[in-house]
Formats: sequence, structure tokens, C-alpha cells
Amino acid sequence: MVSLNTIMIKNLYFLLILISFKSFSQFGSNYPPKKVSDAIEYIYKKTKDTDLKLWVFNPRGHKIENKKPAIIFFFGGGYRGGTPDQFAEHAKYFSQRGMIAILADYRVSGRHDVKVINSISDGKSSIKWVKENAEVLGVDRNKIVASGGSAGGHLAASTALLGKFDDPEDKKTIYNSHPSALVLFNPGLNSNEERWIKNQNQIDRIGTDDYYSISPYHNVKNKLPPTIIFHGVADKTVPYSSALAFTNKMKEFGNECILYGYENLEHGFFNFGRNSNGPFVDTVRKADDFLVSIGFLKSLPISNQQ
Repeated sequence: MVSLNTIMIKNLYFLLILISFKSFSQFGSNYPPKKVSDAIEYIYKKTKDTDLKLWVFNPRGHKIENKKPAIIFFFGGGYRGGTPDQFAEHAKYFSQRGMIAILADYRVSGRHDVKVINSISDGKSSIKWVKENAEVLGVDRNKIVASGGSAGGHLAASTALLGKFDDPEDKKTIYNSHPSALVLFNPGLNSNEERWIKNQNQIDRIGTDDYYSISPYHNVKNKLPPTIIFHGVADKTVPYSSALAFTNKMKEFGNECILYGYENLEHGFFNFGRNSNGPFVDTVRKADDFLVSIGFLKSLPISNQQ
């Protein structure tokens, strides 16, 4: 049985990391991202609209010959806006924990006048690029985590579950977009089917009238990556019921899927700077424990007293 002292030390570890970050409250206006000065910038894809970038936070003293697990974060914003800055604090934390943490940019309608299927294509391309450049980055190709919030959570899930919307230019690589694990924050997993199918504006925005092709819920099968989901029970933007339905279906197919519901908390509750940072600390801690459990991270260096 873990002692109270051990628990307190572990909690203190997270709090020390938390207060080492400079707090900010909103992310939407920070584009281009401003919190990436400690990261290495790469262009992973050139489009007619823009050069898409990744910002890579390496663990201290990282040597590329020592392959590390990686986690790539996709920002939220309804596929209309948003900024990679949203997950900067998450990236800094997990790089301190020994992972190669990556913030990914992707095209959104508000900046590039693209469809949602183009955004999904970009997300898939980013993971393929990381796999293709694993030797340059020092990444273990077999330990890549896709993560994101809201639309970014849908995008992360899409890289693992959706069979369509790969960029034709990606045929140049032998690698697929499938991550080895998913860490999702109030993700869109199964939107209201009637709204999508019967609303021409939605069809135009998404870029397809095939609802099922963009719904992670409708593409669940066996042998999917282990998944953890954090969702506010009071979420009015993406209903908690959709996360619950997805979790149950994942388990029906024999997949590992853990869902944490947060009572009385709404959409975006997990972000750094929200709700006095309590949910940020708690979700990061649980994500850390999950990654330890699947062998992507080593246990925290805390006392083993019983």
C-alpha cells in the first residue's frame, strides 16, 4: 500500500513543475505561437496555403542515438482557429519527463480556407513525418502518442482510426499515421449525425457527405492503440455521452480505453490557466500514470515507502 508520504511527494512533484510555468489564460489569439522559444522548429509539410510546422521540445541532454517515446499535440478550435500554444505547458512537462514532445500546426478554415478533411490530412502527415524522420529526431517509432483537445482530440483520434483522408503526397513515405497510444481531452468522437447529414453548410465545411468516414466512433475496430480520455461531464460543446459511448465501444472490441469524467466541469476545463490549474495538474498526472502503465515512461522518482 502506498504511504501518504509517497502520495504527498508525488503531488509536490507535479506542483513544482506547475509553478515553474508562466501562467496565461487564453490561447486563441497566440498565432503564430509565442511559447515555442525553447523548441526546435521543423517544416513537415508544404501546401499551397502555407508551410506547416512542428515545434519539438527535447528532454534535457537528449542524444538522438538514444531513442525516446514522442507525444504530438493537436490544438483545439473547432477546425476554424486555435494555436499550438494551447499545449505548450503539456509539451514542456512531458519533455521534462523524458519524452520528445511536439506541438503540431495544421490548416484551419479561419486562416487557410480549408475543409475539415484537409485538417485531418495534415494531422496524418505530421505523424508520418515524425516516423520518417525518427533517426533525425531520436524518436522511437513504436512509441508515438497522439494527443489533443476538442477538435484536436478528434484529429488525434482520426490519425489512429480513420481510413481515409491521407494526403496523396504522403505516398512517398512508407510509414502510416497510426500512433501507438492516444491521450484525448474532451475530444469530438461522434458528432450529432442528423446535424451533419441534413445540414448542407456542415457538409460544405467538412468536405464530405460521408458522415461515417470522419466519425472515430463509427470506425472503432479491434487492435486500436491504448487510449485515455478526459472529459467534463457538464460539457455543452462536446457531450460527455459521446466520450462514454466511444469508450464502451472501444472496450467491446477488446481495446484498452480509460475515461475520466469531471463533474461540473465544461469544455476546455483541462487547459493550463483554467479552474485554478487544478484539472490541468490532475489530467497531466493521470496521463503520466497511463503512459507509465503502457511502458512509455518510467515511474516518477519518488519514495517507495509502504
